[in-house]
Amino acid sequence: MTLVLALFPALAGCDSHEEEAPPMAPPSVTVTKAVRQEVTDWDEFTGRFVSTERVELRARVSGYLDSISFADGQVVKRGDMLFRIDPRPFVAAVTEAEARLTGARSQATLAQQEYDRAKNLLQYRAASEANLEQRVQAVENTKAQVVQAEAALQRARLDLEFTTIRAPLAGRIGRHLVSPGNLVSGGEASSATLLATIVTMDPIDFSFDLDQASALRYVRLAQRGDRPSSRDFENPVQLALADEAGFPHQGRVVFVDNEADAGTGTIRLRARFDNPHDLFAPGVFARVRLIASAPYQAVLVPDAAVATDQSRRVLYVLGGGNMPEARQVRLGPLHDGLRVIRDGLHGNEEVVVGGMMRVRAGQPVVPQRPAAPGAVSDARP
Repeated sequence: MTLVLALFPALAGCDSHEEEAPPMAPPSVTVTKAVRQEVTDWDEFTGRFVSTERVELRARVSGYLDSISFADGQVVKRGDMLFRIDPRPFVAAVTEAEARLTGARSQATLAQQEYDRAKNLLQYRAASEANLEQRVQAVENTKAQVVQAEAALQRARLDLEFTTIRAPLAGRIGRHLVSPGNLVSGGEASSATLLATIVTMDPIDFSFDLDQASALRYVRLAQRGDRPSSRDFENPVQLALADEAGFPHQGRVVFVDNEADAGTGTIRLRARFDNPHDLFAPGVFARVRLIASAPYQAVLVPDAAVATDQSRRVLYVLGGGNMPEARQVRLGPLHDGLRVIRDGLHGNEEVVVGGMMRVRAGQPVVPQRPAAPGAVSDARP
């Protein structure tokens, strides 16, 4: 009992010490003011580069490949010689066709002379009309043979010309698929031997797919006159490669498909970009953004000011007495690091951007406002 009575003063001293502890100072946070400015929304899509033109070089005549006149992967110009098929059989075919044409013309000359002779004899009743008709038929037949021989000669000369395969357009050629000494098959169909491919590099197209919601929104914008349709106007686009921040490359929409894909419901678009230094290559993936609205006045805050409260997005707005208020907002897209606030702000509030983990709604804070760029500080060392 004596021990218990002796502990009472000590316990009372502890309670009085706790009651005398000074209150915690309000936390220091960084605040900034929301801004109003004119912005334009952009939609982002992923796609890949495709060549504007692509040509498969195939043999048009059959023969043994004689030589290759390019290095794999080099840039070629229109008309450059690329492959050569052994021309000797085709030279012989041209010579043979020329000889046949000479013989056909000789026969035509003889038939014409015999016709003229029979016609003169008929005037003196020294020949029959049946003989003259036979001569007429012979003239017509030899004329047809001459035309046939001329066509055969033209075909033989074409085959000889086809032994030299030239670049049909300027671009970058791939690797050769057939080496000299191999037999290649010619023809007009896809069964002809594929020798190489050429793709154009400058300009280059970027292919991407548009989802149904975006496509319908663009149609509504065009109907209201807020944004022209990409079918009628080359709307601007911006592109970024995998290692680039922002969208530094400028292009334009040049094609909108006339139907949606039956499997995915998306619509294919193509944008065109200048590529003078071969920075873009066919098949490479990249990100592109397409203008999605007319210019409008928006309220923007730093994206770091947006907090998550369960399923809600909130901002801590500084109120009277430096009391922060958690205000639910509806977000828009990013513009140069600033987040568009669709609903929840008027545009003249101050929001917390730093020290948010120390903020409690209804508890005062000490706001720190960063100096504007270029401002001169009065602080002394």
